[in-house]
Amino acid sequence: MLLKVHLLLKKEDIDKQKMADNKIAVVFDVLLATSTIASALEFGAKEVIPVLDGKAAEQEAAGMENDSFVLVGEYQGKTIDGFLSPNPLELKEKIGGKSVILSTTNGTVALRNSADANAVYAASLLNCEAVANHILKEYQGETIVVVCSGSSNEFNVEDFHGAGCFIDCLIKQFGDEFFLTDSAYAAYSFYHGHNQNSDDILKASRVGRMLSNHGFDKEIEFVSQQNIFNKVPMLIDKKRIIAI
Repeated sequence: MLLKVHLLLKKEDIDKQKMADNKIAVVFDVLLATSTIASALEFGAKEVIPVLDGKAAEQEAAGMENDSFVLVGEYQGKTIDGFLSPNPLELKEKIGGKSVILSTTNGTVALRNSADANAVYAASLLNCEAVANHILKEYQGETIVVVCSGSSNEFNVEDFHGAGCFIDCLIKQFGDEFFLTDSAYAAYSFYHGHNQNSDDILKASRVGRMLSNHGFDKEIEFVSQQNIFNKVPMLIDKKRIIAI
């Protein structure tokens, strides 16, 4: 069987009709949404509900018991008023057993807009290998579409690097013939040229520099670790992400 992999450089490139045509979507927003999702599930959250914006988050929470959820989110890099910051290390002690309702500018939008695929996963450097291994166990010849969320219609190098790490894991595990589109091949090649330097790449990126300026160096170092988590975050019912 041929392994087929395509890559989208930013969430605005998602075509919902094409996504519904025998695709598996693997979404990356390394700084920070998909890293936050992977971490939240690893840290004991019951589920993560990705939403399009702060208003949608509040509507989602309206029918839930007060102590059963936390609102987490940012818009254009600023924490939404009344929400927790989508920062994995800050959330660690606050989410055990709870539903995390998460709104971000890019990553949660990319996840929701990919929902028509056969399966949708939230991936990051933290859990690439686990996601790749899980997909290959079930693989039936679908096209795997790696979605780099980007940032407000701009390409982001950290998502591209994470995508390359994931494609590298796929190819290592598959051990058979594979077909990469040029965009997927470019990410794979970029990762091979820089695979020991995730922390440097994330800190040098535009979003990384912005986070550094706000004192988030420790968080960048945390999310730049490769393959330290084993849980696989999967979108269920087109609505909520659980660890499988």
